[in-house]
Amino acid sequence: MKVVVDFDLCESNAVCMGIAPEVFEVRDDDYLYILDESPPESLRPKLEEAVRSCPKAAISLQEN
Repeated sequence: MKVVVDFDLCESNAVCMGIAPEVFEVRDDDYLYILDESPPESLRPKLEEAVRSCPKAAISLQEN
């Protein structure tokens, strides 16, 4: 699976980072960074929660 963020929609509010800090990070510059674009399958439940919880619907998962 691949994590995709639409940075035009993203507000860097860090909801995703709170759910999956292994994959998402909002840094001091107030921008969201994807730490692992192809995370292990074991993180799928957290990533699906991050997708559902994103207030701007900026996160999606693509299957490889």
